Amino acid sequence: MKAERLFDIIGSDFYSGVPDSQLKALCNFLMDKYGIDKNHHIIAANEGNCLALAAGYHLATGKVPVVYMQNSGEGNIINPLASLVNDKVYAIPVVFIIGWRGEPGVKDEPQHIYQGIVTETLMKDMDVATFAIGADTTDEEVVAAMDDFRKVLENGKQAAFIIRKGALSFDKKVDYKNDCTLNREEVIRHIAKVTGTDPVVSTTGKISRELFETRTNAGQPHGTDFLTVGSMGHCSSIALGVAINKPDTTVWCIDGDGAVLMHMGAMAVVGANAPKNMVHIVINNAAHETVGGMPTVAKNVDLIGVAKACGYKNAVSVSDLDSLDKELNTAKSCNELSLIEVKCQVGARDDLGRPTTTALENKQNFMKHLKGCN
Repeated sequence: MKAERLFDIIGSDFYSGVPDSQLKALCNFLMDKYGIDKNHHIIAANEGNCLALAAGYHLATGKVPVVYMQNSGEGNIINPLASLVNDKVYAIPVVFIIGWRGEPGVKDEPQHIYQGIVTETLMKDMDVATFAIGADTTDEEVVAAMDDFRKVLENGKQAAFIIRKGALSFDKKVDYKNDCTLNREEVIRHIAKVTGTDPVVSTTGKISRELFETRTNAGQPHGTDFLTVGSMGHCSSIALGVAINKPDTTVWCIDGDGAVLMHMGAMAVVGANAPKNMVHIVINNAAHETVGGMPTVAKNVDLIGVAKACGYKNAVSVSDLDSLDKELNTAKSCNELSLIEVKCQVGARDDLGRPTTTALENKQNFMKHLKGCN
């Protein structure tokens, strides 16, 4: 169905969410209609933030908000869903729109498989009414489902439309870009050259995919890299755990701006522990590029100031390759917790591949490599 038709059927004028490729049509529609507008559409740091924003909207207006997200974000909403909006607490009505990655029977990436299995179950366990929309679902069926949802919402409960692959469409093209000139894949090639055989923990999405292809194209082994294919926002904590337990080995973390924002508190924990052997690189294109390119708020965030406030001894921002090479080599030798923000453009190759090893093989190869480190 058309994304704008779903919007009309729901009838809400406030949306907050974290973008998802399965919901790209909806996200593009909202960006075309509203852009980023604090009164109508806010892309938040994580899904729990979205739900809290939605609660505030309801408290101020008495109206029903909409929260959109990938099903991987269900974990981030469980606490506010149970302890804030639930009808046994504040009874705040919310409509969820959830992209169903890893739906049983539909081929998907390993990080989505189990999440796809439990998507509907989690919502039902949280007492959220559900209705799945597929490519063959009629507008009339969605209207009837929304009519049923309104009875639930009137009682301070929540309801969710779960969106199957290919269910939504939007005909207009929306372009996402910034003013930066660095290409992210080229940035990763420069990083890989400096890191050598040091262990690297990379974040979910295209960063890990590009790192994998960089190693393949250079004829390098993949065991040096832990590709965090899921768990958005947690790769710096994984890297911290490795760095603490391998104090004589430089450990690199290649992060993204959307992931850093999703769980920014992790930076405070990294800074408090201050491992001298950890380098945290944040590739910042101010976009949720892996799922379509919708903006993050990172363009307006002083990540260097945040890092220094959290305890990173060395924190710099670069926007050209010469500066990047210089700061990578400085971080490698300075023996201090370091952060390098790399500002780059939005965009990736259309033929970018995916890792050819399984997640389990990646873990085993990485652990084998770590055993050989000091």
